[in-house]
Amino acid sequence: MDLTGALWRTSTRSGNGECVEVADNLPGFVGVRDSKDPTGPVLVFAPAVWRAFVAVARRPTA
Repeated sequence: MDLTGALWRTSTRSGNGECVEVADNLPGFVGVRDSKDPTGPVLVFAPAVWRAFVAVARRPTA
């Protein structure tokens, strides 16, 4: 998988920068990695799957 050109970003809600990083500028997939291990493994998701995950994660909890 070619990650050349990936623009990694962390959540603005991550106070200490130790969070996951997301690269959503890649053609055909979204990359997710641990910000503490930027050379480590990367999980990849189809964009629709990532959007569904984010939608559920943003739901308020009861």
